[in-house]
Amino acid sequence: MNDKAKRVKYLRALEKAANRFALALKKEDFSDGIFASSIEQNLKLLNKCEPVYLDSTYSKELENFVNLCCFSQLDRFELISKFNTLEKIKKQNQYKKIKHKNQLYDNLFS
Repeated sequence: MNDKAKRVKYLRALEKAANRFALALKKEDFSDGIFASSIEQNLKLLNKCEPVYLDSTYSKELENFVNLCCFSQLDRFELISKFNTLEKIKKQNQYKKIKHKNQLYDNLFS
């Protein structure tokens, strides 16, 4: 398997784990036992993938969030806020089309 395929597989596993953690954290009937079983399942998923070097800010933060969920004793609400900041970073990187681009340039040079 080449490096790109390994990287994609690792990122998909991280995103899947992060989304599962977020769903478990945001449930109304949250319990530590269910979250612990979620951690075990996601660790099995992550152990199947070979960790690779990540260079973008979103992917680094994604990896940090998954590590925080698995290996730290942070409060539920702190983890939710970490996930929300992760989602903000993800949304910032999305492309936004500028409407009426030609009119904007016409107004600048007129």
